[in-house]
Amino acid sequence: MAGATSATEGKSKRPSNTAFKQQRLRAWQPLLTPKSVLPTFFIIGIIFAPIGGWLLWASGRVNELRIDYTNCDQLSNTLTPLSTNQFEYHLNGIDSKTIPKPEEKYDGETNTCTISFNLPKDLEPSVFLYYRLTNFYQNHRRYTRSFDIDQLKGKARSASELANGDCSPLDVHSEDDGPKKPYYPCGLIANSVFNDTISQPLWANPSGLAKSSTYAMTDKGIAWDSDRKRFNPTAYKADEVYPPPNWHERYPDGYPEPIPDLADDEHLLVWMRTAGLPTFRKLYMKNTEDTMKSGYYQINVQMNYDTRSFGGTKSIVISTTSFIGGRNPVLGIAFIVVGGLCVLLGCVFAVRHFYRPRRLGDHTYLSWNQQVASGLADNHNDASGGGGPSAAASGRKDPGTLRQRP
Repeated sequence: MAGATSATEGKSKRPSNTAFKQQRLRAWQPLLTPKSVLPTFFIIGIIFAPIGGWLLWASGRVNELRIDYTNCDQLSNTLTPLSTNQFEYHLNGIDSKTIPKPEEKYDGETNTCTISFNLPKDLEPSVFLYYRLTNFYQNHRRYTRSFDIDQLKGKARSASELANGDCSPLDVHSEDDGPKKPYYPCGLIANSVFNDTISQPLWANPSGLAKSSTYAMTDKGIAWDSDRKRFNPTAYKADEVYPPPNWHERYPDGYPEPIPDLADDEHLLVWMRTAGLPTFRKLYMKNTEDTMKSGYYQINVQMNYDTRSFGGTKSIVISTTSFIGGRNPVLGIAFIVVGGLCVLLGCVFAVRHFYRPRRLGDHTYLSWNQQVASGLADNHNDASGGGGPSAAASGRKDPGTLRQRP
């Protein structure tokens, strides 16, 4: 019996008698008084508002232009001006209404969209070219999980190991007359990679295209180093795997031998870092050394990526940066709003405090004391028969007059 008792005591869930487990650690419990709260509101407002104005100023100095080419394949082979909702200019010191509208044309034989636009001012380096998609939910739970990390690390995962896993339904390729082979890389993210081909900007001076020159941009170094470390050369042989279905134009006859190293495809690395919002942009090319001179430019885009199937749009974005990154006025506006709101609340509370001050620690403000002061407690006792003439008339004694027997 004693053994059973000791076993029971050994399995007790009672926490040990320590300061941490018994919640006796020392803690700071501030007393919120007007003298401490009001200065806090004003200090936060005084700090946040100037920081917000500074961030908004820095964002406004970022030069950016965006041109939508979603419906370019529905145009003719003649340059056509775009409507005002298809482009957007944010150039520091220049009124966007004075800038000529961008133009587009489409060559059906080569499936190429030509975008022509005017750049009215020089863009100092660094200059970045992005593609922008809308209504594409890369943050969907199944989509973000649709890859196999071991496969990307270089391990030759078999079809049976990948089947019905995170990569499903793009995990294994099967044919009626052949064996099952895994997709490499498997999953929805790799299969849906953006595959429009965007050329480098071609600068043409007013004398014509005969004296045009290319503003050199590169796609090397556009991916994060942490993303590059996720990819290693694969142990697969070319005849052991299939490319994803949407990679057919890139590899119509399957992979060559040896299979290209995915870590060298920085566009894929950028795409594999999924976006958190349905409208996003991803870096395509950059130039960190040369100034992009003002003038007319042409960019040719081979259109392979269908965005109309999911109700989205696609655009090119050319932008500079500041110390806070790209153009982002929301951050500065948020700081200004928070700072202004704190100052406003501080003023309201200060007026209330000076107009009708309240003594600290006054027990009359407690809810039950408020009821007694307003007569609610007496009315309640009368209604319930406790105390007062009604109790005496009924022959009952007031509980307050009762005495305990020794």
